[in-house]
Amino acid sequence: MRNTLFILISTIFLLVACGQKEEVTAPEEVEVIEAEPIAPIDFDFDKIKERGYLTAAVDYSSTSYFIYKGELLGFEYELLKSLENYYGVKVNIVVQSSITAAFEQLNKGEIDLIASPLTITKKRKEKVAFTESYVTLRQMLVQRKPDNWRNMKLHEIEKKLIRNQVDLIDKDIHVLNASSYIGALAALSTQIGGDINIVEAEPGIDTEELIQGVVNGEFALTVADENMARVNHAYHPNLDVETPISFPRRIAWAVRINATQLRDTLSWGFRNLNHTARFNNLYNKYFKSTRKAREMAKSEYTSFSGTMLSPYDDLIKENAARVGWDWHLLASMVYQESKFEPASKSWVGAQGLLQMMPATAKEYGVTDRSNPAQSLKGGTDYLIWLEKYWRKSIPDPDELGKFVMSSYNVGLGHVIDARALTRKFGGDDEKWVDVRVNLLKLSNKQYYQDPVVKLGYARGSEPVNYVDEILDRYERYKQLVPD
Repeated sequence: MRNTLFILISTIFLLVACGQKEEVTAPEEVEVIEAEPIAPIDFDFDKIKERGYLTAAVDYSSTSYFIYKGELLGFEYELLKSLENYYGVKVNIVVQSSITAAFEQLNKGEIDLIASPLTITKKRKEKVAFTESYVTLRQMLVQRKPDNWRNMKLHEIEKKLIRNQVDLIDKDIHVLNASSYIGALAALSTQIGGDINIVEAEPGIDTEELIQGVVNGEFALTVADENMARVNHAYHPNLDVETPISFPRRIAWAVRINATQLRDTLSWGFRNLNHTARFNNLYNKYFKSTRKAREMAKSEYTSFSGTMLSPYDDLIKENAARVGWDWHLLASMVYQESKFEPASKSWVGAQGLLQMMPATAKEYGVTDRSNPAQSLKGGTDYLIWLEKYWRKSIPDPDELGKFVMSSYNVGLGHVIDARALTRKFGGDDEKWVDVRVNLLKLSNKQYYQDPVVKLGYARGSEPVNYVDEILDRYERYKQLVPD
């Protein structure tokens, strides 16, 4: 049987060392351990599955995890979603840029997986278990080109840049806190016979913030993995990322040292890397598509460099206030309906930002469903009506929103039928967790022909997934796009 996780994890790329002017062959490297020893809790994959969710720490960056035009993206994010889909275990994502803090959280049981590109080192292997390596990368010097580089010839630019690693003697290099870059630079310092001044960043400062510091002229040099360096070069063409400071390193994710089941589960996929079309697409999407990288870098609608989810944020906030919702929640619903595209039209005839059907639009005075203001006002009016209806029997405000959203998607009558089944079979009809089970049953003849069901068949998986996806995206929006 085709293994979805296997195919998706196999999209991780293998980037080998390429030609370079100064090849680095470092001696035994000075190791850096990121955290004080903490005894890991006993909580492996069997217990994670029993609990029902896995918590993964990711770095918030332009390649790992971010939002662009309302869509959740990122190399690590997409791989985690593949894990969720294959094993049926929900993945909770937390943002953690500090390597030290991530190691501590892992062993304390606050997270189960560090889904960030970690360099495998001997000292780290004493504290955590690494998955199979999924990529090999060099570590590259990130430096700024001369201010007038656009008016200079290539050989003139080259003279101004560091190409020989010996020229790093007595230079300040700002690096990620508790990172493997520190050990690599220490080893390089030994090899070239002179001191490199390693300036360790504060915990929580990530690599892209350091790169931005170089771009802004706050300091001259930093270090990044080759793929991250090249992506940021696409964002900032005034950077140079062609000088290596290390030999190729193995990169992997990390789990608790005693979580052998989880390690083996992930490693199985990593060991079977395949260069498929899907591999090439994912690799190109995040690490080779320079046009897309530049587009996102200039966009107001990327969480990494912008401040907005969509051109309609103000309208969404205005209407969210009318219904009494957090605007992130209504924004997540709008994305679910139309991906913020006002002209979007479904195969059943729904249209607009909130995908109103012609009859509903007419009832709420919407004459042009493709008009963003009209669509949002009319759709919100309908949400207000649904909330008023459900408030009579669903007092909990958190539960109320789930009933409103599901009714908006599948129709009020089908949710009423699901509640009737819930009562009949002894569930709590005020709790979405119970009602959703019976909504799923409405696609089964045994249940949609039950005497308590009035409207018959419904494809219950659609509203159930609809609510789940909106709520999951809502949490991500709150996490990455604060007010």
